[in-house]
Amino acid sequence: MFQGLYVAIVTPFKNGRIDEDAYAKLIEMQAAAGTDGIVPAGTTGESPTLTPEEHERFIELTVKLVNKRMKVMAGTGSNSTAEAVEYTRAAEAAGADAALVVNPYYNKPTQRGLYEHFKAVAESVKIPVIVYNIQGRTAVNVSTETMAKLSKIPNIKGVKEASGDLSQMTDVVRVCGPDFDVLSGDDALTLPLLAVGGKGVVSVAGNIIPKDIKAMIDAFNAGDMAKARELNNRIFPLVKTLFIETNPIPLKAAMAELGMISPEIRLPMTRLEGENLEKLKKAMKEYGL
Repeated sequence: MFQGLYVAIVTPFKNGRIDEDAYAKLIEMQAAAGTDGIVPAGTTGESPTLTPEEHERFIELTVKLVNKRMKVMAGTGSNSTAEAVEYTRAAEAAGADAALVVNPYYNKPTQRGLYEHFKAVAESVKIPVIVYNIQGRTAVNVSTETMAKLSKIPNIKGVKEASGDLSQMTDVVRVCGPDFDVLSGDDALTLPLLAVGGKGVVSVAGNIIPKDIKAMIDAFNAGDMAKARELNNRIFPLVKTLFIETNPIPLKAAMAELGMISPEIRLPMTRLEGENLEKLKKAMKEYGL
């Protein structure tokens, strides 16, 4: 159901507001690249700094701009279950194809709490729900045992696995079965995850090199491992540099250098400067951007 390249798209800002004109151009670029899906209002989209009104408007805008050419997997998570339900219902009403729901952050719930949170969100809507497991941002990890239980809820259809632990990701693929879509939440682990049965990636780097990431996934699926490895080896250094500071700081700097968006980013994130900016420019130049 959910496979291939999903791009965790940035939220472009200009003068403190969402830059809808720049965003429309980003969507057109992704459609031309053959991207399988757009993920608005996620971590890369600076969702914690969006107002509730901006959050819902941005998802509505994405659905309108995409116009069924790609799937829209809307970020609708919150550390409040009630708020996550509200966002997910709004995304469903806007026409999103799925909801991406992050672990409740800061609260540090137990495994039982995690299960009940995702269950409550899933049961509040009819669209598919994708769990977003990222301990590094939320302080909690959805265990494989809990993920297996969640996979039995009818409309929980997969997970964006950003634990960074390939062993855990392999276990999730193994115990949840082929109908549960495991997507990489780390660009650097896309090819390894595909090799153990994953279905694709929710990509940060896809904001600037969607064609190459799509080509790597397509090569793997066609059985051309030599080409997939070649593309992965080319992509890897750039990916590493895009995480030289907290995402999406380097990514927004890269996109600004390419003239795609304004460099504007919302506090508490700050712009990439100094030595790290020079490292990013060097990596981009070496890549050929």
